[in-house]
Amino acid sequence: MKSKNTICLWYEHDAEAAAHFYASVFPDSAVGAVHRAPSDFPGGKADAVLTVEFTVCGIPCLGLNGGTAFKQSEAFSFQIATDDQEETDRYWNAIVNNGGTESACGWCKDKWGLSWQITPRVLTDAMAQGGEVAQRAFQAMMQMGKIDVAKIEAAVRG
Repeated sequence: MKSKNTICLWYEHDAEAAAHFYASVFPDSAVGAVHRAPSDFPGGKADAVLTVEFTVCGIPCLGLNGGTAFKQSEAFSFQIATDDQEETDRYWNAIVNNGGTESACGWCKDKWGLSWQITPRVLTDAMAQGGEVAQRAFQAMMQMGKIDVAKIEAAVRG
């Protein structure tokens, strides 16, 4: 059954490449239908890719090749929960080493400008505890780009 709600992501012209990259990196991700223009249109030619259906970690998405009118921003991001440092490193490095950029507190951007939060569960669990545990974990996180699981675990222990 097709999802009633789909996230639509705007790309200049390479939604299909982005979808294939995400499908190669994240589990439960795949590229579905690729829809092409049936004729020439303002800003494009017949057979150009218009939209791409794909999933990222089971979330249905539609990549729209819309040109340069709009850009990605941090107002939207995917938050990917990780179970350990190896998984955190794998996703972070895949994004950053494929033309992306590092940011702070577990955030990075892919080469298309889409923001990702690569967030170990140990961090979200610590924040959910509240109190001093959350304060220590938060202070440790504020010093990081990619999250260091061992440092968060140390902060949790106090």
